[in-house]
Amino acid sequence: MRQVVAALLVSVFVLAGCSASPDEKIERSTLEVMYDTAQRHLDVGRYADAAQVLEQINTAYPFGAYTQQVQLDLMFAFYKIADQDKALATIDRFLQLNPNHADLDYVRYMRALVYQQAEFSFFQNLFNIDRSDRSTYYAERAFEEFGELIRRYPNSQYAPDARMRMLALSSRLARHDIAVAEYYLRREAFVAAANRAKGIIESHPHAPEQKRALEIMVESYTKLGMDTLASDAQSLLQAYTN
Repeated sequence: MRQVVAALLVSVFVLAGCSASPDEKIERSTLEVMYDTAQRHLDVGRYADAAQVLEQINTAYPFGAYTQQVQLDLMFAFYKIADQDKALATIDRFLQLNPNHADLDYVRYMRALVYQQAEFSFFQNLFNIDRSDRSTYYAERAFEEFGELIRRYPNSQYAPDARMRMLALSSRLARHDIAVAEYYLRREAFVAAANRAKGIIESHPHAPEQKRALEIMVESYTKLGMDTLASDAQSLLQAYTN
């Protein structure tokens, strides 16, 4: 009896396999061809073309074996073509739908990279202009995202690069605060200048801008008649320069 049942089951599976429509077979083949095309574009640096094909796959086949990898590839392609809005939208959606994915460290790393990319404006790169007084929104977000990556995944392969990038971002944020503190100095708002400089010392301990921050503290405290604080800042400045 068991042999008869087994034979019947085999026949059912064979019939089920034969019943797959030609359209379904063609659809699977089309998806594979599209994904292979996108990969070839990525391999040779044709990121805009890759993004176009990947978006088509993402729209036509929102669920399936390629879904997560397509989204991972998309966020990278959008980053390479500097489309930060689409990159961030893809990343946020992926994090929402895949909270336990094995590559979340990569996804968070990509989000930080996108914010860091947005930090550099076209004109700054084109003319090598350092506008320390401009908004620090994207620099702050990138700094936070790299820090979150390191906290969550300290052993990630992306953590060493994240730490290096945080140093550069720390210097960028410190330069902004220096510009603000110097503005306060010019306006003779010495308390505000000293507090802003003190914030640099506390928040960006490894930034080279610490020297200028200490100079501002010495000048501000001296103008305010706070001799003890001025002397302490001067001692720190001397220790820093030695």
